[in-house]
Amino acid sequence: MNATTAALPARQTLPASPAALSAALTFIRPQAEKPVLESAALTGGAPRELFATENRAVAIHDLRPLAGVLSLDREGFVLRRAPTAVADLYDDAAVEGAYYAEIEALVTRALGASRVAIFDATRRSDAGAANRDGTRGPAGRVHVDYTEASGPRRAADVLGEAEVERLLAAGARIVQVNVWRPIRGPVERSPLALADAASVRPQDLVATDQVFPDRIGEIYHLAHHPAQRWYYAPAMTPDEVVLIKGWDSLADGRARFTPHSAFRLPQQRPDAPPRESIEVRTFAVIE
Repeated sequence: MNATTAALPARQTLPASPAALSAALTFIRPQAEKPVLESAALTGGAPRELFATENRAVAIHDLRPLAGVLSLDREGFVLRRAPTAVADLYDDAAVEGAYYAEIEALVTRALGASRVAIFDATRRSDAGAANRDGTRGPAGRVHVDYTEASGPRRAADVLGEAEVERLLAAGARIVQVNVWRPIRGPVERSPLALADAASVRPQDLVATDQVFPDRIGEIYHLAHHPAQRWYYAPAMTPDEVVLIKGWDSLADGRARFTPHSAFRLPQQRPDAPPRESIEVRTFAVIE
């Protein structure tokens, strides 16, 4: 049975964690016109939101007791122990060389991919993390990096339009996966909250134009609904990664879009060290 026709993992109801906490996440408020987000690359400073948001307190459960049963195809995220040999993740050459090779191998194993294309890496920190296109802080709105429309467009940009058409016509599958790692740890500030993709209604995913100097992309923001279930990994270390599915070419009931966001811990110390992280975006081809 090949990767495109394999049976979905049996759906399990994730148990509530006794260590669940209540914290505020920032959701979009649905509106009549399509929302627009002007990127930091366009504004030269902070991104500009042309839409309204709201903060909602939600229960966020400890995913560590569930790590062994999580699946990219059910929940849309997994936690893995994956130490890196790269000493300085602020070194662009080291990231684009040895670190990319580690991530390629990790995603290949995790998805059984025939090949993996890495196309972006972003560092984030509460103190502002350096990237070639400027400094970045934690993403503070619940979002998904790609949509039904922008996922295949970005795949064509990275893999080539003709190659994507060939792969899909041949029954292959293309999956967009982010690999998120703390640069310093344990994380005591602005950790990452992840929605169980199976708990997200399609109508709560709000397509939003993301405007760059040279192009217009599209992401999903998430509108709040009480059925959504939220998880996080407390005190993540640099030896751990979270894999997050952002888009899947296969639409057969498995997870395709995984909303996520940074959030403030309820008992977060004012002197807690800034969260520093790096996320690498990939396309995995499964033939």
